[in-house]
Amino acid sequence: MHISEVSSRKMRKQFLDLVEFIYKGDDNYVRPLDTETESIFDPAENSFFLHGEATRWVLYDDSERPIGRVAAFINRNKAFTFRQPTGGMGFFECIDNKEAAFMLFDQAREWLSARGMMAMDGPINFGENDVNWGLLVEGFMPPGFGMNYNPPYYRRLFEDYGFSFYFEQVSNHLDLTKPFPERFWKIAEWCMRKPELSFRHITFKEADRFIADMKEVYDDAWKFHENFTPMDVSTLKKGLEKARSFLDPEMIWFVYYNEEPIAFLIQFPDVNQIIRHLHGKLHFFNKMKFLWLKSRKTITRTRIVIMGVKPKYQRYGVESGIFWHLNEKMKHKPHITELELSWVGDFNPKMRALHESVGAVFAKRHITYRKLFSDEIATQRSTIIPVDTKEKALRQGAGEKK
Repeated sequence: MHISEVSSRKMRKQFLDLVEFIYKGDDNYVRPLDTETESIFDPAENSFFLHGEATRWVLYDDSERPIGRVAAFINRNKAFTFRQPTGGMGFFECIDNKEAAFMLFDQAREWLSARGMMAMDGPINFGENDVNWGLLVEGFMPPGFGMNYNPPYYRRLFEDYGFSFYFEQVSNHLDLTKPFPERFWKIAEWCMRKPELSFRHITFKEADRFIADMKEVYDDAWKFHENFTPMDVSTLKKGLEKARSFLDPEMIWFVYYNEEPIAFLIQFPDVNQIIRHLHGKLHFFNKMKFLWLKSRKTITRTRIVIMGVKPKYQRYGVESGIFWHLNEKMKHKPHITELELSWVGDFNPKMRALHESVGAVFAKRHITYRKLFSDEIATQRSTIIPVDTKEKALRQGAGEKK
């Protein structure tokens, strides 16, 4: 076996097409669009190259057949916020062979180590953590758009190499054909009686305003999580533009307190229900196929990608108010029968409690692992976001006034 860095069009194709070999016969697997995967490694497309670097490799057997792949990257905005400089590895695919897997892991580790990193997280994305993040360890079903899917044996390969549990992210599913718990609607009604609160879904003509509002809320809501970095506006704009062909504005909501943005919810139709029929390609014929399948109401599931509330307003019940407005709109979309509330980390107990309160049930579990390059460094888990970030925000504000 030997490993080579991707450096030609032929090798890029091998990197992409390897999944056809790994997932042959697996009806759950959905091949991502090649253009989406390639955009991660294109400096002209991925703004993370402005503060980082990335590369990738293909592993070949003795017959020159591709049998594995991996990528490594450094996000310098985050790498040095950890106790030890930490890079990332991802886009890992491999046959069920420990020697092959370890060669790929070693390659990523050596590349990162040569650039000053002392640990690597994986499998993660060279971008935001709403896509391509975490190893699927439970809930092997067709993945939602942007969600990692992998064979069960990958967990053994990661853990045998020495990757340690860093945090987990759980996805729950909500059956929209069943009514929400009555208590939830009472909270929503109480919230919506407050005249100072207003609820609005996005419009494309005001996209710049909503993007600015999302950044304001996100930066305030997530600042207490370890290694927080502010949201990048250019990344948001590119993401919105890419999703425009399938995005439904009535699924993305914002809350305002006397016109101050205080909360948002981002929900996408699960376009994977169409992409599974395109086999990674988006040529002219498949574009027409995409539009036809969309018109046929092929998409029956949506996915909540992210939700945030400014700490100061986290006891106003605005989450319930958002779900009330969302539910009203969904009544006019009867083909949507399931909602995936995804990507909630074990470091975010408040959001997990919200999932339980609406009656969602467990569906999938992903683990993000960390591999330390030195045995002298103690393994640690990701820290928990304080349950009452509102109190922490108020204490912090009081301290600043002093």
